[in-house]
Amino acid sequence: MTSEPKADLHRYLRVAREALLWKLDGLSEYDIRRPLTPTGTNLLGLVKHVSGCEIGYFGDSFGRPYPVHLPWLDLVDTEPNVDMWASADESRKDIVELYRNVWVHSDETIDRLPLDALGRVPHWPAERAETTLHRLLVHMVAETHRHAGHADIVRELIDGGVGLRAGVDNMPEGDAAWWVDYRATLEQVARDAGQAEA
Repeated sequence: MTSEPKADLHRYLRVAREALLWKLDGLSEYDIRRPLTPTGTNLLGLVKHVSGCEIGYFGDSFGRPYPVHLPWLDLVDTEPNVDMWASADESRKDIVELYRNVWVHSDETIDRLPLDALGRVPHWPAERAETTLHRLLVHMVAETHRHAGHADIVRELIDGGVGLRAGVDNMPEGDAAWWVDYRATLEQVARDAGQAEA
């Protein structure tokens, strides 16, 4: 079996993209926007955020700007964290469609350029702003999987939905009672460890 690093990285990016979108399935507009952490993490905002990341890393960094101007991507005169939530006039359809269109734009960059193609990330420090497609692919695979992990937790908090991707939950088999017992075991272990530390 031979390894094709670019194809491998691209496949992992595609898997992460689909996993992130899957976390929206079956939820209401309210639930996909609900801020479920003290810092406001929400499902639709995660999708919007990674859309912007791909636009920057696979578009702007290689002189291929995304064809639609998105004011929330401007680095000046924008509200802090505006890329981490969808406004009332940005629908689920809008954000998901944007993300899928960004995939096409990003995939063209990835397909056309060799891994050692040089790019420049304008918002990175000058000493490391020049980089390669390889590094940005690794970065975006990590970024997207990281946020898909956030989405896993947010989705579980909303309705208990868990899993790696559609059709493959990658979770141990167990009914509701088993999970209650499992969680109680972990809680007891944590308490015991805490008492031993005191």
